[in-house]
Amino acid sequence: MTREIVVVSGKGGTGKTSITASLAALGRPLVLADCDVETPDLEMLSEPRVARQRPFAGGKKARVDTSRCWACGACELVCGSGAIRQGPAGANGEEAAYGVDPVACDGCGACVLACPEDAIHLETAVTGAWFLSETRFGPMVHARLNPGEDDSGRLVSIVRHRARMVAEQRGLSLVLVDGAPGVGARVLASLAHADLALVVAEATPSGLYGATRVLRLVRDMGVGAALCVNRWDLDPDLADRIEADARALGATIVTRIRDDPSFVSSQLRGDAIVERARRGAAEDIARLWGDVRGFMSVD
Repeated sequence: MTREIVVVSGKGGTGKTSITASLAALGRPLVLADCDVETPDLEMLSEPRVARQRPFAGGKKARVDTSRCWACGACELVCGSGAIRQGPAGANGEEAAYGVDPVACDGCGACVLACPEDAIHLETAVTGAWFLSETRFGPMVHARLNPGEDDSGRLVSIVRHRARMVAEQRGLSLVLVDGAPGVGARVLASLAHADLALVVAEATPSGLYGATRVLRLVRDMGVGAALCVNRWDLDPDLADRIEADARALGATIVTRIRDDPSFVSSQLRGDAIVERARRGAAEDIARLWGDVRGFMSVD
């Protein structure tokens, strides 16, 4: 049976992706899924070699049929994103048709309703891509959403679905997901029907707030939760408080990770800290993996 662990955090900068890469190194072979589709940082630590690439059509974009446009300006007046602009006048001074900036267009369709000449239509647009790659940890499914595009939740769902398919095809029992930070649509899509949410927090006031938010979300979704405090020695008292609040929200407390400069040096080399070190934070992460494996009954 394929199990799925999703590593999440209530905010960015907690070390979530670095910890995910180390867990992947300890648990290989497994399937990795990078669900942070706007900033897929796991690629930097896993060196993916793309084997398959597919486009992602994530929404609609307006397009003007210039042969029908009379340049009345009704579309520009109702466009809330400022995506519609008139082109330069012709050589003889005739008014130019309007056009749409596809980056700025959010596909709301207001311009379609406003156009008296039926000159504007919504068309399906490619807003990103997803990939199946091979890494030293095992296969990885990941994606990139084009800058400024929406519908990241649906792209995240595709990444997770494909990762589970790969696990079943290759007979691998674990999918390890690097979830997006925060509590938005990407996180909801990352967590749906997961077996375990490993919440990574840091011992800072913003880390406490972020951990509380995401733990409430995990609880409301009915997903089992484990909490890991990263860089706990920055503020031991605050680390204690984060763990106490997590227990109150139904989370299991797992091994803390100390602050360790080796994290930075490993990132600069493009590897996971446990691949070169055995002491310090690497030792803590090895214990963390033991906690998670026992919690999940992963072989």
